[in-house]
Amino acid sequence: MTTKAFASQGDLQDKKITFERLSEHCWAYTAEGDPNSGVIIGERAILVSDATATPAMARDLIRQIRTVSDKPIQYLLLTHYHAVRVLGASAFAAEGCRDIIASQGTYELIVERGAQDMKSEMERFPRLFRGAEEIPGLTWPTLVIGGGNPMRGEVPGRLSIDLGGVKVQIWNPGPGHTRGDTIAWVEEEKVLFSGDLVEYEAGVYTGDAQLEEWPATLDALRALGAEALVPGRGEAMKGRANVEKALDYTRRWVTTLYQAGKEAVAAGMDLKAAMAHARKKMDPVFGHVFIYEHCLPFDVSRAYDEASGIKNPRIWTAERDKEMWQALQG
Repeated sequence: MTTKAFASQGDLQDKKITFERLSEHCWAYTAEGDPNSGVIIGERAILVSDATATPAMARDLIRQIRTVSDKPIQYLLLTHYHAVRVLGASAFAAEGCRDIIASQGTYELIVERGAQDMKSEMERFPRLFRGAEEIPGLTWPTLVIGGGNPMRGEVPGRLSIDLGGVKVQIWNPGPGHTRGDTIAWVEEEKVLFSGDLVEYEAGVYTGDAQLEEWPATLDALRALGAEALVPGRGEAMKGRANVEKALDYTRRWVTTLYQAGKEAVAAGMDLKAAMAHARKKMDPVFGHVFIYEHCLPFDVSRAYDEASGIKNPRIWTAERDKEMWQALQG
């Protein structure tokens, strides 16, 4: 059997960028299954949700923003800690960025595994990390939601930011894609920026997930009644029915995957057999979507671990990545 190219090392084709308006103040920056960003433009300032993978990619996002507004980009939200979402942050310093916001859970994950994640993701996604030599290092939040010491820039529970004419609510709705996932919600315009808690027609990466709790977190997002959604990957969803479609898609992926993992563990399968078992359930439904083959080995590994009682996801290192990939794909 020929071994498949590791993760997304064979994915070298540039994606088409779409920058579109969803409401009076909210915009979506999407790229055919690559990680998305969201933009909220007020009369006084701008908030960007997710910083992209590199400063070069972030500068492209900034160029798009400058076609519609010259307001300072004062706030940058890290919806979670993964390198493809956060390592472009340094490009925003020249744009007036005052605060980099994240949850306490995300801060803890950066401390615990940010360096390993940075190395492993760079090897998984060579196209996304072109120009990585510009990255100054890990991205650290300056404002931590759910921390215990306001004197250190930590704020409890939820954060509300008035950008001038539009208010943004930021909080962690529960564990899912990671234990620190953070959303931005513009209630007056019913626009939700979900990060990787919600995806649509793209692989749902669950390598660091809390699979058992994720569906309840999706229920909490559903209860908001969003009428537009910027998911972590996939097209921006417009209209309540399309938002529901993305929530349903993500829930189906997560529940199908975790059920397959539980069945594999209960049957005493090893990881390779668990992969074959998961494919029988996942391939017919999701096999056609962007980065499916990239995500599935990491996803099955995490589902197998969680079903085996490993609640805190094991840290992915570049070495562990390759060992797992060779065991499952070779």
